[in-house]
Amino acid sequence: MLSEEYFKNPQDVPEILRKIEHCADQTGPIRLMEVCGTHTMAIARSGIKSLLPPSVELLSGPGCPVCVTPANVIDMILELSRDPRILIACYGDLLRVPGSSAPRSLITEKASGANVAAVYSPVDAIRLAEAHPELEVVFLGVGFETTAPGTAACILEAAALDLKNFSVLCLLKQTEPALRALIEAPDFLVNGFLCPGHVAAITGSDRFSFLPEDYELPGVVSGFEPADLLVAILKLASMIAEKRPSLVNEYTRLVRPEGNPAALALMDRVFCPADCEWRGLGRINGSGYEIRPEYAPWDAVPKFGLHVPTPREIPGCRCAQVIRGVLSPEQCPLFGTVCTPGSPTGPCMVSGEGACAAAFAYGS
Repeated sequence: MLSEEYFKNPQDVPEILRKIEHCADQTGPIRLMEVCGTHTMAIARSGIKSLLPPSVELLSGPGCPVCVTPANVIDMILELSRDPRILIACYGDLLRVPGSSAPRSLITEKASGANVAAVYSPVDAIRLAEAHPELEVVFLGVGFETTAPGTAACILEAAALDLKNFSVLCLLKQTEPALRALIEAPDFLVNGFLCPGHVAAITGSDRFSFLPEDYELPGVVSGFEPADLLVAILKLASMIAEKRPSLVNEYTRLVRPEGNPAALALMDRVFCPADCEWRGLGRINGSGYEIRPEYAPWDAVPKFGLHVPTPREIPGCRCAQVIRGVLSPEQCPLFGTVCTPGSPTGPCMVSGEGACAAAFAYGS
């Protein structure tokens, strides 16, 4: 077995590409999906798609947490931000995500006088609450399993401090239920998955074994260097050619089969599974995280009596189809014209992990 370092040498790339093409010659067209927004951007930035044979297609899936947050949830957040007693703290990507009435977003609400602050971590939101006891600080806990431990830790810190003016609007989502919903959809046409290395670092690579076991689909947990991605694509193409689907952990320098037990225990202490709405995928049972009742004082939903309004999509926006891999970004009628990074209509153009933003910046 060759070590990972073998694949870091540029001179190996032509041989890897030749082997990928040979596999595709055996199988016919291969459609692979990455389900991590960081993978999407890394693939676009490195030009990997331009190196692959035309018969190997890479699709972006529901791997951008901002992108899969539905427009009506953003509408609820915008309404909450209009309360002068509340300060909304969130990651930078969320600031410019429009609700169902573009271009209204947290950044436009801030320009109109709302209390909105970008933070780098949930701990920053805790510090804001300590510094502003006159305001209710609401942290928007968006993300997948990668950011869930940090959000759980900040809830525990707030509880330990008895910080009464701090709460979390939990928008966290789980990867596995979304992939199952995607695979079971009638328009699913993917042959294999590039599994997210960041998520697997928390959950463990074994968490993706359901792909070959339940659906006979190959999966490779990949890192984020161009060489990682090319090797992962080769492993997927080889398994497809050999008709022997399995799960491979390419990212062994960071990801263990069992994941991070301490992070998983932290998440289980604070959160429990909950049904959750996804942009493009609809409502998926058990696909989200809910703050446990014992931490209700720091849960923004009961604290402010929040209710998600009726679902509404942004007119003309095709982010829902892009997230499912049904359309490429360029096939959206708004792409590059009405919808640009400077004036985004949908979240896939806003986020630094969005497929449309990657396509606009680097091309397909």
